[in-house]
Amino acid sequence: MSGVYILLVAIIVLLFIAISKGIIVVKQAEVVIVERLGRYHRTLSSGLHIIWPVFDRKRTIVWRFTKEDHRGKVFVMMREVERIDLRESVYDFPRQNVITSDNVSIEINALLYFQITDPMKAVYEINNLPEAIEKLTQTTLRNVIGELDLDRTLTSRDTINSKLRDILDEATDKWGVKVNRVELQDINPPQEIRSAMEKQMRAERDKRAKILEAEGEKQSKILIAEGDREAKIMRAEGEAKSKLLVAEAEAAAINKVAESVQSTSTDPAQYLLSLKYISAFNDIVQKNDKTVLIPYEASSMLSSVRAVAEVFKNE
Repeated sequence: MSGVYILLVAIIVLLFIAISKGIIVVKQAEVVIVERLGRYHRTLSSGLHIIWPVFDRKRTIVWRFTKEDHRGKVFVMMREVERIDLRESVYDFPRQNVITSDNVSIEINALLYFQITDPMKAVYEINNLPEAIEKLTQTTLRNVIGELDLDRTLTSRDTINSKLRDILDEATDKWGVKVNRVELQDINPPQEIRSAMEKQMRAERDKRAKILEAEGEKQSKILIAEGDREAKIMRAEGEAKSKLLVAEAEAAAINKVAESVQSTSTDPAQYLLSLKYISAFNDIVQKNDKTVLIPYEASSMLSSVRAVAEVFKNE
């Protein structure tokens, strides 16, 4: 009786172990490839699954890829996985040398963002998916850069990224991979090329500075000339107004004189001329000028003085 009991306990323990090994819990955004007797059986998505431990087993995948440390040293890494991650992954490729169409050797560091869309193809259609993507990216990058010269390579990153993404996405579709985008991190020309580019940039900056300075001086001169012109116009307008006012005042004075001498036989013009004569002689006397000036028509001047006296007498 005890032997039967021990056998029953052993069977229960074996069943428990078998059931525990046959229960698989798959996390979200992960899948597990299950093979039955060495052949593909099914793909387990996220959730709880039960398999036959004797006949079914999870496929172990060995992925090999290269990685570059902070010192620039490249080494090969290997990783065994039983669960395939369906999330977007980023692959940082080591620096590689490529040659442009104008025979300039440059170093390029690229980032690749990809996502596994068909796990069965990623396992059975390609031997080592990360290494295959790396080699394909390197060769494609050499082909794309080889069609461009150095200047276009440095200024056409978006174009290069788009072209690489389209080519890689089409090539990796048979592997069950979707390439979302490719980013070029660094493009490093040789030191002598960088030195020449820096000199060219400094020369361009100096040229732009001189052009801006010349344009500023030109604008300043234009503004000064416009200011001078406006000032002259304003002065001319002021002088014109002043002369107009003087002429109007003289006209008013002549009219007043004409009205005053209207009752006499004195000519208004002669009267005003006489006043100018007297004022001029007065200025000569005040300046202590010893020169004696006698008008050519002294008799006319005397008559003019008499006319002035007569006007004042009548007033």
